[in-house]
Amino acid sequence: TVHRTFLNTVFFGNRKMAKDAEPVFLIFGKSGWIGGLLGDLLKEQGAKFEYATCRLEDRAAVISEIERVKPTNVLNCAGVTGRPNVDWCEDHKVETIRANVIGCLNLADVCMQREIHMMYYGTGCIFHYDDDHPIGGKGFTEDDKPNFTGSYYSHTKAIVENLLKEYPNVLTLRVRMPIVPSLVYPRNFITKIIKYDKVVDIPNSMTVLPELLPYSIEMAKRKLTGIMNFTNPGVVSHNEILQMYKDYIDPEFTWSNFSLEEQAKVIVAPRSNNLMETKRIESEFPMILGIKESLKKYVFEPAAEKKAEVRAAVKEMRGR
Repeated sequence: TVHRTFLNTVFFGNRKMAKDAEPVFLIFGKSGWIGGLLGDLLKEQGAKFEYATCRLEDRAAVISEIERVKPTNVLNCAGVTGRPNVDWCEDHKVETIRANVIGCLNLADVCMQREIHMMYYGTGCIFHYDDDHPIGGKGFTEDDKPNFTGSYYSHTKAIVENLLKEYPNVLTLRVRMPIVPSLVYPRNFITKIIKYDKVVDIPNSMTVLPELLPYSIEMAKRKLTGIMNFTNPGVVSHNEILQMYKDYIDPEFTWSNFSLEEQAKVIVAPRSNNLMETKRIESEFPMILGIKESLKKYVFEPAAEKKAEVRAAVKEMRGR
């Protein structure tokens, strides 16, 4: 409430609010996963939107794009996460800085100068369980300072989140381990752990995109600002997800676990594991489902309706 009141009365001044005028969205990150999903969602809703075609770090081009489209809302889901995973960022640090820090701040600054709301799809992988936040204990709030910089990707994301807090026109969403219905889509967290021979088993907060992405569009319309833990309430472990897959799709599916110490031997950069406090998103959207309920509704129940097809696709993907 404080965030929204400040933005509406101080920053936007006398500008007509989104609820009174039809919003126009400009999406940065056309070639990205979330950017593509947002475009599909806005198209389904019949909303006015365009994709930006310029690089975030090119200020003149960003200004030109914004002046051409005249958006009421900018959705920024551009940046680099690395291919095939965040380990890529360890050897491409300058490229990571350029996209995840310089470009993001450039866009936020241009938007602020023109009194345009910007929503940034950031990450919650900037926290890790610690003595004050043990497994089974309290979660990290929007006010907590990041405590995980084990990967260079997370390091840049923590830096830019801290700097974006000074911009009164920005809402940063902390996305974690994003999940979509397709169990063979390579960037889906579930797809990743299904492919592995061994997984760690740690409870984590996660983001079920088909449920939460529509909420993010509503957040933009409401012109919320500050930081939002953008995850479903509660946690789910790797084993619990794989057991759901076994129960709903393939009763013959098997996997094994290994420790964090064993995992460290096969990855370049450490990974984040945490519980995110979700009081703020629950206050805005009381209907939000807990993570396990959301997984069942949006992923496993639909997949179970075509389980033979899904099972065959997953086995082909795993090469077995």
